[in-house]
Amino acid sequence: MKSIVKIFAVFLISINYFSISFANSIPSSFADLAERLMPSVVNISTTTTVTTRSNPLPFEFPPGSPFEDMFGTPQQRQTSALGSGFIIDEEGIVITNNHVIQGAQDIVVRVNGDKDYKAQVLGADAGMDLAVLKIESDEKFKPVKFGNSDKARIGDWVIAIGNPFGLGGTVTAGIISARNRSIGLSRYEDYIQTDASINQGNSGGPLFNMAGDVIGINTAILGQSGSIGIGFAIPSNSAQKVIKQLIEFGETKRGWLGVRIQIVDQAIADAENLDKPRGALVASVAENSPSDKGGIKPGDIILEFDGKPINEMKELPKIVAETDVGKKVMVKVWRNKREITKEIILGRLETSEDFKAQKPVIEKPKVSRIEGLKIEVRLLNKDDIESRNLPKGTSGVVITKIDKESPINYLQVNNIIVEANRKKINTIGDLDNVVKLKLRSDENNLLIAIYNNQNQRTYVGVKLK
Repeated sequence: MKSIVKIFAVFLISINYFSISFANSIPSSFADLAERLMPSVVNISTTTTVTTRSNPLPFEFPPGSPFEDMFGTPQQRQTSALGSGFIIDEEGIVITNNHVIQGAQDIVVRVNGDKDYKAQVLGADAGMDLAVLKIESDEKFKPVKFGNSDKARIGDWVIAIGNPFGLGGTVTAGIISARNRSIGLSRYEDYIQTDASINQGNSGGPLFNMAGDVIGINTAILGQSGSIGIGFAIPSNSAQKVIKQLIEFGETKRGWLGVRIQIVDQAIADAENLDKPRGALVASVAENSPSDKGGIKPGDIILEFDGKPINEMKELPKIVAETDVGKKVMVKVWRNKREITKEIILGRLETSEDFKAQKPVIEKPKVSRIEGLKIEVRLLNKDDIESRNLPKGTSGVVITKIDKESPINYLQVNNIIVEANRKKINTIGDLDNVVKLKLRSDENNLLIAIYNNQNQRTYVGVKLK
């Protein structure tokens, strides 16, 4: 009986201990923290002039008709938008989102809920959706400081302060729900996901940790109907370098490699004898780019950049962009089933010609069948190269038909196969021979390089049947 009593007593003590520990981890109130931080969070309102044309005639012109300009009466109206921001310097430097102030003629910043100031844009960056403003005043303001977002953990408490729906000075609380989110809004994404309520008007506002440091900049919500417990914030560590450049130069200076990359999937890893899918596969290299000058080639798999391992493809653009322009970096690549190192001097993304308009495809049939791939192809010709703006000297075959049971039935007609198992395709017979040799061997993995219908060079791992 005594032993049962002892066990029960220990059980009660254990429950009490864990209850106290759990209770201590939950803030009893956010009031003191909110009161301290409120004066540093601002409401932002912008005014934009929009020109429209009214039609004085009793009938409508078709959309795009030249008569709209001839008979329409131009009218100007002003539209307004609301957002949030926060002060990082006592001189009145304010951080917000680029989309909050983009195109604005007038920007008004309301501080502490009761005093309005005009502000000017020091710099803005659409790539990370950030903007830096300067309040036009000689007064001193109360700033907040950035925290280390890398130390923020899933499950940590956070609070968001902002201007949702124009209701300034609104505090919401929640936890960090996820890290490293990518939702397709901008070029460089590594969002913190939170369930702290975020709505329209919260954009540009701060996400604070329990020490009162800014660990994120609230940027996006999922869906258009308001908060559903899923909001996204730019991590402070990613934002700070961009903010510093905007303050110093009024623009960004991002590192540039000059490569187009793609995901390394299991099929590609198997074909390349890589231990597991990792790194970023170089699909193409821009002519005269830093990578071209440094010896990076299509088909290389970038495993490490400047001492930082690349576990997933999406990590590389962010790391490269945050590296100083002109820096000499060591890049480890996987080539011909072994690791080699290349030395590259980074260029500047903003001065590169990374994106160019592509010309339409011109089709010229004359087909032969590659039975091993269950496709029909024709030889690439000079007209194709010119019309699709391909590099001079490109050779290969154009896919004209793909059978449903083809091992590459996920590709498209007019894709161009230019390489198979590292061998350049000059004739239809070249491709047919590579496929036949593979089918006769014990291996069934084939690596091919293609130009897709957007004229982008891409590698594909194929499992032959």
